[in-house]
Amino acid sequence: MPITINPIKFGTDGWRGSIAADFTMERVARLAPLAAQVLADLNPNSNSLIIGYDRRFMAEDFAHLAAEVVSAAGFDVLLSKTYAPTPAFSWAAFELNAIGALVMTASHNPPGYLGLKVKGSFGGSVSPEVTKKIEARLSQESFPQSVSKSSGSIVSFDPWPSYCQKLRSLVNIEPISSAIASGKLQIFPDVMHGAAATGLSRLLGLPIIEINGERDPLFGGNPPEPLPRYLSKLFRTIRFASRQSKLGIKVGLVFDGDCDRIAAVDGQGNFLSSQILIPILMAHLAQERGFTGEVVKTVSGSDLIPRVAKLFDLSVFETPIGYKYIADRMLSSKVLIGGEESGGIGYGTHIPERDALLSALYLLEAIVTSNQNLNTLYQDLQEKTGFSFCYDRIDLPLASMDVRAQLLDRLKNNPPGEIAGKSVVSCLSVDGYKFGLADSSWLLIRFSGTEPVLRLYCEAPTMLEVRKTLAWAKDWANSS
Repeated sequence: MPITINPIKFGTDGWRGSIAADFTMERVARLAPLAAQVLADLNPNSNSLIIGYDRRFMAEDFAHLAAEVVSAAGFDVLLSKTYAPTPAFSWAAFELNAIGALVMTASHNPPGYLGLKVKGSFGGSVSPEVTKKIEARLSQESFPQSVSKSSGSIVSFDPWPSYCQKLRSLVNIEPISSAIASGKLQIFPDVMHGAAATGLSRLLGLPIIEINGERDPLFGGNPPEPLPRYLSKLFRTIRFASRQSKLGIKVGLVFDGDCDRIAAVDGQGNFLSSQILIPILMAHLAQERGFTGEVVKTVSGSDLIPRVAKLFDLSVFETPIGYKYIADRMLSSKVLIGGEESGGIGYGTHIPERDALLSALYLLEAIVTSNQNLNTLYQDLQEKTGFSFCYDRIDLPLASMDVRAQLLDRLKNNPPGEIAGKSVVSCLSVDGYKFGLADSSWLLIRFSGTEPVLRLYCEAPTMLEVRKTLAWAKDWANSS
């Protein structure tokens, strides 16, 4: 069976592809200097570029190759000497006044993928307009860029120290460390074999035992995505700890492959997605820290978010899915917090970038400040808003682009008027198709921007209703 080589196209956050098929040394050698040139056009006062990588298969090799070709094109390269979280490289681009950063990572995608994220000098994901310029350069160039007459330098650097120093300056670390050292707080970080490894130990100044802390380019056979079906080891660990001792608040913290997405598990083994964590963080930052600003959510965000925002007189701005849209808003407005359903959360106190380690620190700060576990904090917000809904998402692999085209045609020209026995009362098509239903629940149908997958999202009054609605959507998609 012949292998289909996909064109280089930037999706929700960067370009990603199958290693050795789509994502090859030749293509990276061609793309990297073009991306650097586009970033340089936007930032004429600098000639340096950050290049970093995560723990994926051959990620450091691709980073070294990118450094060589970018240097040959005349740029001064700061090349990471180690893996690190993607937000650490975004911070380095901002702090060191670089034209931006290129990061070799495929984030939460399956093990066979690798990718390249492009970060701007402001410390966040570049806009779709910038990635379109890179794609346009690619279409104009038939061959790799010729070597510059005056090559730039390549200097290695460690991104961790400055990044950790910045995060520690944003959070009250001492009470968190004291609570852990005394046993009042027990944390169980699952770094999913990814770039978050060693992060909490560095930040808290304590030896922290991690789950899945060793490097494994196969990620234990699963995508490094913070979803319940990939967290069996964490669930077993935290339930065992809870049986062993009822003392102390227990919390599991889950980080994706490049440490820009987060989820959590409470001491009872309940999974807490960012649909739950974002409202908790909003309340903590507004009430306990006294921070103000706009709340930015994507169309897949929980309806609890605007209700919590109303409690604290915070305005809400909604965007398509993809953190680059949130980052763009953070550059033009005063933002308290911006977050997406998939776990990416960023803060106005920091660069306009989602950062899972900073989110983890703010969550730990919320726990220590309130002396309550995360699920209790969530239940308190449900009571205050009178809003109690459940949420889930399922992903369906697409057999071909023809199937995608057929589904898009049905959504556009023959949308459902009834879903799982409930009338459709509204349809929002800013990103995919979000159907509002008669009981105030909703179903969102959209295509992934990073892999051949149809994503189905639902929020409803009960988990039974969520499952019924998602089952309906799955049947609908498979009937094409």
